[in-house]
Amino acid sequence: MKGDITGNVIFGLHVAFAAVITILGPLQLVDALRTRAPRFHRVSGRVYIASAFLVSVAGLYLTWVRGAVGGPVMAVAITMNGAIIFCCAAFTIRNAMQRKFAAHQQWAVHLYLGMSGVWFFRVFLMLWLMIWRAPVGFDPATFTGPLLTGLSVLVYILPQGIAAVYFHVRCNGSSLQRALFTGFLVLTALGIGLGSVAATLGMWMPRL
Repeated sequence: MKGDITGNVIFGLHVAFAAVITILGPLQLVDALRTRAPRFHRVSGRVYIASAFLVSVAGLYLTWVRGAVGGPVMAVAITMNGAIIFCCAAFTIRNAMQRKFAAHQQWAVHLYLGMSGVWFFRVFLMLWLMIWRAPVGFDPATFTGPLLTGLSVLVYILPQGIAAVYFHVRCNGSSLQRALFTGFLVLTALGIGLGSVAATLGMWMPRL
């Protein structure tokens, strides 16, 4: 925004930290890397979590000071996502310090999903538009409507529930439960893949 030096600097930092977490996030979940390069995992993990805190704080500033697209409902949803990120990051750090590595890894997955909330929003929104070929369920001019309200809640909360179910099924689930949940994950991955293609072609590629 022209003339808003503070806001522009914070926006630039927000984008920069977002790039850091985009690169480092997936690396924290690679078993081979954790085993063969534990020092890199620890150092990059600290950078990742610090960036997660900073990008969230910057995002909250931009949401409430500059104003979020979509109005108060979207602002509350983004704030909710920030709270999820802070909580998951805190438990990830706490379990690592207590050397409870199984719990640490689970909370790291929760954190990664929390950090992916904004990306999930874009992907599933573009999947919806690809299916309907029109802005069904929301007003594109004001970027408000029941679809966006529901999607804002789902992309931030539902992945946390899915992760919790995954860890439960993996440790305690029956063969049938594992098969059903695997099928659900395959369908979800298919939806994410199609949404990613739609977002790339309709949202990201035109801006390059």
